[in-house]
Amino acid sequence: MAQRKPWEISDELWAVIEPLLPRHERRYRYPGRKRIDDRKTLQGVLFVLYTGIQWEFLPQELGFGSGPTCWRRLAEWQAAGVWGELQQVLLDRLRAADRLDFSRATIDASHVQAKRGRSRPKVGPSPVDRARPGSKHHVLTDGNGIPLRVSLTGAHRNDVTQLLPLVDDLPPVRGKRGRPRRKPRAVYADRGYDHDIYRRRLRERNITPKIARRGQAHGSGLGRVRWVAESAIAHLHGPRRLRMRWETRDDMHDAFLQLAQCMALTRRLPAF
Repeated sequence: MAQRKPWEISDELWAVIEPLLPRHERRYRYPGRKRIDDRKTLQGVLFVLYTGIQWEFLPQELGFGSGPTCWRRLAEWQAAGVWGELQQVLLDRLRAADRLDFSRATIDASHVQAKRGRSRPKVGPSPVDRARPGSKHHVLTDGNGIPLRVSLTGAHRNDVTQLLPLVDDLPPVRGKRGRPRRKPRAVYADRGYDHDIYRRRLRERNITPKIARRGQAHGSGLGRVRWVAESAIAHLHGPRRLRMRWETRDDMHDAFLQLAQCMALTRRLPAF
């Protein structure tokens, strides 16, 4: 049996995604051109995400529609909050399958060079790349390296600025009887997050901070736990479109990032 391509959506996964998409009733009078099937269009978006091809060069023979059509559909779904809802559903299923580890969480960030969007709020001079314009991808994972939340900022923003937003943005994860899980017991981070005020704010949320301190010799042992965040970022950057920022608009690059997280979650569920 041939292996499914990463942009092909299984029937089981489509049954989860379809109810989350905005509905469009066709007009009775002057209906206009028939809307291209959402499933095919989403596969076109995934094709661009994984291959890195430009929108206008999306092959028509694949049956996914034109590149501009897929671009508009992605912008529409991003504005409707589809990816956040899909992440909620997938996280609930992962907890029901007992695949989430809330005993600890890890956080890290990675820089990507920006070819476009230099005047956008989420593009800035990188402190590690000779001030070239870029963006940062921030990720919060569970103890197994499953991405719980991702966010986008300019490359000039300090990593620690996304620590509390990522933790606070974690939705209540259901899937089992009893109260939903809303936060991990501990958060592990590297020296880039070494600020006592953030340690104090984590403790106020009943979360134990495990953050390496600057100026101390290596060998704290935290790396044996934190490596899962680096692994999660590597998987998020597997799709070529996320290895470099080509989108001018912040929301479109963030849409690719959120969609890549959704696909990373589906890979942890054998049903898809």
